[in-house]
Amino acid sequence: MDIFGYGVANKSKSGEILDVHFSSIFFGNKKIELPKYKINSDSKQIIELNWNQKNLEMPIENVIDSYFKLHLLSNKFVLPNTINLDGLFSSLPNVAWTNIGPVSIAEIEDNLNLAKYESRDFYIKSLDKFPCLTDYIVPKKVRIADSRRVRLGAYLGEGTTVMHEGFVNFNAGTLGKAMIEGRISAGVIIGNNSDMGGGSSTMGTLSGGNENVISVGENCLLGANSGTGISLGNNCIVEAGLYITAGTKITRINNNKDEKVLKAIELSGESNLIYIRDSVSGKVIAKNNEKRSSLNETLHKND
Repeated sequence: MDIFGYGVANKSKSGEILDVHFSSIFFGNKKIELPKYKINSDSKQIIELNWNQKNLEMPIENVIDSYFKLHLLSNKFVLPNTINLDGLFSSLPNVAWTNIGPVSIAEIEDNLNLAKYESRDFYIKSLDKFPCLTDYIVPKKVRIADSRRVRLGAYLGEGTTVMHEGFVNFNAGTLGKAMIEGRISAGVIIGNNSDMGGGSSTMGTLSGGNENVISVGENCLLGANSGTGISLGNNCIVEAGLYITAGTKITRINNNKDEKVLKAIELSGESNLIYIRDSVSGKVIAKNNEKRSSLNETLHKND
C-alpha cells in the first residue's frame, strides 16, 4: 500500500522542527487533499513523505514521523493500537503552544517579554509535547466543548460528543456515537453508543504498571466518578463512584443465585454485566445486566 503525506513544518530559530501539519494525505484508496500554498518564511519547511505498510510497523525516529502517525490516527486512516508508536515521546519536543503557533521552549521567554513591550496579544495555551487536535484537524460530525482537552492523535467517531470535562488522549477514542464526560486514556477505545459519565475514567498503560490495554464495548455506561482498569464487553454498566481495578475482588452472582469470588481481571471483556457495590456489606458485585444503555439521538446528530 502506498502512503503519501505533504505538509508544512514550523521551525525554531535554531532550525529545530517543532510540529508538522499534513494538509494532504493519500492512504491507499483514501485521501484528504487541501490546497497547497507557497511558504514565505525561513521558519517554515515543506515536508513530503512516501511510506508503505512497513513504515507503519516501524518505531518512530523523529518529529516528522510522529506527526504523520498522529495525523493518520486523527484523520481515521488507522485505528488506535494498530500502528507502532514506539519512540513517540522521545521524538516529540516539549513546545510552548501559543495563540500564534508553536514556539520553542528556549525562545518562549523572549517572545513573551517582547509582546509585553509591544502591547501585542500573546498568550501561552500549554507547555506540552502534544498539541490539541483542532489546531490541525477538525473532525466531521463531532462536538467538542473544550478543544484543549482533546489531543492530536485522538480518534473520534462520527456522532461523538466530548463535553467540557471530557478528555481524549492520543491513540485513543471512540468508534461511533458516544457521550464523553470522563477521561479516555491513551490506548483506550470506546464502542458505539456508550456513555462515560462526568468524572469517570479509564486506566491507561503509559505509567503506573498497568499493562492491560482497556476497551469499552458498545451500549455501555460508566456512571459519574466511576472507572475501570479492565475491559468491558458490550452492554455493561459500572455504577457511579465505583472504580474497578484488575485486582478488585468481585462477587459474581449468576441468575441462579450462585456466588463466586473472582479478581476483576477474570471478568475482563465479558458482556452483559452490571457492576455495583453493596451499600450494606461493601462487596463489589457483578450480576447479569438486563438493561440496555441508549444515547439521546438528538444530542449525537452532529451535522
